Amino acid sequence: MKKVAVGLSGGVDSAVSLLLLKEQGYDVVGVHMQCWDYNEEGCTGEKDKTDAVLLCSQLEVPFKFLDFQKEYQEKVIQNFYDEYEAGRTPNPDVLCNKEIKFGIFYNWAMENGFDFIATGHYAKISNFGDLNNSFKLLIPKDTIKDQTYFLYRIEKMQLNHILFPLGNLLKDEVKEIAFQNDLKVFNKPESMGICFIGKINVRDFLKRKIPEKVGSVVNTSGEVIGRHRGIAFYTIGQRHGFEIFKYTGSPMYITEKIAGSNTLVVGNEKDCLKQNFIVKNLSFCSEVIDTDCEILSRIRHQGELVKSKIVIEKNGDFHVYLTKKLSGIAPGQSCVFYSPSGILIGGGVISE
Repeated sequence: MKKVAVGLSGGVDSAVSLLLLKEQGYDVVGVHMQCWDYNEEGCTGEKDKTDAVLLCSQLEVPFKFLDFQKEYQEKVIQNFYDEYEAGRTPNPDVLCNKEIKFGIFYNWAMENGFDFIATGHYAKISNFGDLNNSFKLLIPKDTIKDQTYFLYRIEKMQLNHILFPLGNLLKDEVKEIAFQNDLKVFNKPESMGICFIGKINVRDFLKRKIPEKVGSVVNTSGEVIGRHRGIAFYTIGQRHGFEIFKYTGSPMYITEKIAGSNTLVVGNEKDCLKQNFIVKNLSFCSEVIDTDCEILSRIRHQGELVKSKIVIEKNGDFHVYLTKKLSGIAPGQSCVFYSPSGILIGGGVISE
């Protein structure tokens, strides 16, 4: 009997994942990971742990608790602060999946005799049955809940040791399964915000480590027209939170953040539109892209999939050319690549 470590968040998705795998005959163990201080304001971790314990008791499966607070702080949160301070806009959930769920949790499971780990992510893994017996990560049935954007840093060799039981289910079907099986979390509200932390005010969170630093707001011609409180507290496309001294006749949007001089550049809404950018720190969980591939690019969770041309630079970076302009493309964001059939190929971090 194959043994599976099922990551339990305390919510309905991971609860149904545990139930389905048990019904399918796997030897399952429910695993709850603590990555944040339960005493922090807004953290629901203590309640989530209790719900995970009760679920395992109800389904009569073993429960395991793992404390990854130190690793989460070092590998995810410190990067979050560093990136914002440098003027970039990181996605902590991408890094959390890489370093924690499919990093130290995955490694713990493999080292402790498990055949698989499983989570409640809305994603799908399929064995294509080719000569290499290759596994690929795909967009799930529920395209609205699709979480593959956060998973592109999973390594290809890990895919045959990962299970996503919800890949062929819609969210409403998942909730119905929970209800029909009397799982106590069937109507628990969806978790929001940063992975393991919850819903927070990002500006207040950043101010714990990054002091305010007044700087200039300039227009696209370089003229100083206002001031701000530090580039770390603003994102590309934002139109509030900074002061404008000179009347411009139309709303101003942040188009660029210049870390070296602590300057925000603002312009009209159309100035936020971009059609090409450089992607570095690339990671592939499927076949490597070449310039002849037809590629779809996505620059944010649940963002539009846009046809793209990829030019590979001499240093290996990707120059991405979209077939249409998009707003809010910012350094530090992830750009994730898909095939037209919905296979997640890989992704990287937008640098400029």
